Amino acid sequence: ERLDPERAQYVARFAYVLGRVANADLEVTDVETRAMEREVRALGGLDESEAVLVVEIAKAQHRLFGSTDSYSITRDFARTATAGQKRAVVTCLFAVSAADQNVSGEEESEIRRIVKELDLAHDDFIEARANYHDHVARLREERS
Repeated sequence: ERLDPERAQYVARFAYVLGRVANADLEVTDVETRAMEREVRALGGLDESEAVLVVEIAKAQHRLFGSTDSYSITRDFARTATAGQKRAVVTCLFAVSAADQNVSGEEESEIRRIVKELDLAHDDFIEARANYHDHVARLREERS
């Protein structure tokens, strides 16, 4: 309630997009939830209780509506976010997916879809993924 409506929509969409990755393997773990809360607090400028509430709402939307709203909410976010905000979200997506020390193939694929929906370049995906290189399952397998 303390946020202006435009900022509140930005934070809600951001949390929803994070939830897409957390839910990519059809299970949102406690560690992923905490990572989502941390990212929403940092990027959204929320206090802890507000971040918890926003993340719970985003998780509930995923449970209720699944993938039906995913594309439209992400495109709405893309229309209102700056290029810098979009790139920051991609980094946050990897932070959430790597919260359990493993970025699964499903999570990486979902991040790739989100990057396209945000109208970002493949280089933006590669740059964000580089920070989590040790956690990406496919990259670990290639080194073995």
